[in-house]
Amino acid sequence: MTETEIDASRFEWRVAIVEDHLLQRRRTEELVASQAQLKLVWSGESLPAFVDWLSKSPRANHPHLLVLDLQVDRGDAADPEVVRRLVDAGLRVLVLSAMASPSLVRDVLRAGVGGMVGKRDKEDDIVSAIWAVLGRSTWITPELASVMAGDPDRPALSDQEERALVLYASGLTLDAVAEALGVRKDTAKKYLGRVKAKYAAAGRPVRTKVELNEAARQDGFLNR
Repeated sequence: MTETEIDASRFEWRVAIVEDHLLQRRRTEELVASQAQLKLVWSGESLPAFVDWLSKSPRANHPHLLVLDLQVDRGDAADPEVVRRLVDAGLRVLVLSAMASPSLVRDVLRAGVGGMVGKRDKEDDIVSAIWAVLGRSTWITPELASVMAGDPDRPALSDQEERALVLYASGLTLDAVAEALGVRKDTAKKYLGRVKAKYAAAGRPVRTKVELNEAARQDGFLNR
């Protein structure tokens, strides 16, 4: 059984925190400690400091999840390219932040983070977001959804196109998508073709099912 196949209810998940405000960091540490299956392995003020620690730490100590604040008072905001490299290396990332500029939010979302919550959200929601991202689901707040809705790079899909995308990107076959939509297979195929065309027009070509899944997650379509 691989690590990703282990039930989260029985597995001890390692968590790291990047947060420059001491009181907020301490409270986030307490939230992590309140969950029996979570283990805090690192907590600090900046993303560069975390990356430096990660480069020197044994792999057995590497976290499964990084809880990341995007903005810091004494330094630069989180670099989306650094976040992308961490995600590509297998780290799951949950942003816990006072919402930054829409462009930074979009860039970090496209970097592959699993979710975003605000510091003013309920603590129960923050804990739920942690478990959602550990379970490879997405967690997107209404505030973030409104930011994404105004993203010019997020294609405007019709209801049927969006439903087809969600179903197909979730793993259904084309036949199953058609059945779920109550349409013919060639009609479902047309919907998906329109989705691909709209993504291409937005400068974000998607050709394969894997690429459709990635785009759907980045744009929040799979958080429903």
